[in-house]
Amino acid sequence: MEGGEEMQGAVGLRCTWDILPPTGTQSKWVRLNVGGTVFLTTRQTLCREQKSFLCRLCQGEELQSDRDETGAYLIDRDPTYFGPILNFLRHGKLVLDKDMAEEGVLEEAEFYNIGPLIRIIKDRLEEKNYTVTQVPPKHVYRVLQCQEEELTQMVSTMSDGWRFEQLVNIGSSYNYGNEDQTEFLCVVSKELYNSPSGLSSEPSHKAKVRP
Repeated sequence: MEGGEEMQGAVGLRCTWDILPPTGTQSKWVRLNVGGTVFLTTRQTLCREQKSFLCRLCQGEELQSDRDETGAYLIDRDPTYFGPILNFLRHGKLVLDKDMAEEGVLEEAEFYNIGPLIRIIKDRLEEKNYTVTQVPPKHVYRVLQCQEEELTQMVSTMSDGWRFEQLVNIGSSYNYGNEDQTEFLCVVSKELYNSPSGLSSEPSHKAKVRP
């Protein structure tokens, strides 16, 4: 591709790099001391994204940075998340260890102003959030025991998403004066959606209560 390189990005996205630096600077190596960890790379790699902090730093554009005793640029950032950022500039793919938080890499990508990487991580996070919201709801059932005269009040006061499912007549268990009090089992249900932590806001077991 004339005027730049095209790399295959993560999650099906393609990353097109800006124009490379002049030929005379492509072979020069750069040392970066990020939070006490030294990284060695080339100006060509750092300038793949020409609007980034890293490109401007190694080109000496408007940025003043201290150097350590070896001449490496000192950058006061977390080195844990810098490795994936540097590798992204090298080959255009986001590769993370299974225990590494994408949010941490996103924070650093925004600091270094690496636009293509920011978009890729945000797309991945949005896809994860969408997947969580698509988890089918769980149905929780409760069995409430009540007398005939309590039915109307109980059904009318149901709230918080509970709905009536079934009414079972279990006969007369009590006698007050000359009248038998018929007992009912009222089955109610509620839909519960999983939270991002995988826990429901209500227990999944049946409960039998008497108002």
